[in-house]
Amino acid sequence: MKTVLITGAASGLGWAMAQQFYQRGDCVWLVDRDAEGLQQRSAALGNERVHTVVADLADTAAINAVARAITASGRLDILVNNAGITHRSLAGHTDPAVFRKVMAIDWQAPVSLSMALLPLLRRSRGSIINIGSMAGWMPVLGRAAYCSAKSALGQFFEVLRGEERDNGVHILMVYPAFVNTNIEQNALGADGNAARHARSTLGGIGEPEPLAAAILQAAERRKPHLFPHRGIWLASLLWRIAPTTFHRLMRRKFAVELEQH
Repeated sequence: MKTVLITGAASGLGWAMAQQFYQRGDCVWLVDRDAEGLQQRSAALGNERVHTVVADLADTAAINAVARAITASGRLDILVNNAGITHRSLAGHTDPAVFRKVMAIDWQAPVSLSMALLPLLRRSRGSIINIGSMAGWMPVLGRAAYCSAKSALGQFFEVLRGEERDNGVHILMVYPAFVNTNIEQNALGADGNAARHARSTLGGIGEPEPLAAAILQAAERRKPHLFPHRGIWLASLLWRIAPTTFHRLMRRKFAVELEQH
């Protein structure tokens, strides 16, 4: 039995992973800012081998509280940095506070939590699973802060991978495309309130359950990367090979973003 900590665990991909880890017999720690949602999820799993921590990961004190709770338990085998936030707004019209919030949750929180829990992961020769995004590999209009945060996330943990190799810490970077989760439903607009226009997408929208299964399998095999959507991976190659063509297609596909002021 492994001990698994999952952030953003009350819904979407985090909840799908929590169920699958629990079903295979693991002890799961569920972290989310949604206290009611966590209570419901814990009850749904039966409350056995389940611990919950209510935390807003935009708050450094909350991150420290999560780290203290799991450290006090004495064991951690897998840390899943899943919690995230996005925005739908043109960079030139967006309140800088939106940029700071996206970076805090999508980059600073995973980094801070991972560093705090690194001693436990070294001891167990465990895994860090980061839910990145193909937006970290290629530009997506209306998502400047999100793209930046996911790019920074990937770079940080690629460096950490090399530094922690001799300590036995495994790092899995997951690069999904568009997934049917609350992250887009809760997207911020330019003023920091809820975005008022529907999201644009590139390719289809996947469901969280198959992605969760693929992540667990990749983690079990201790793979370094997971690219679950081949079409988006090919789009990232187009960005590198023919960036002018990519930008032209992106402006066409995401035209609604350019209309938001």
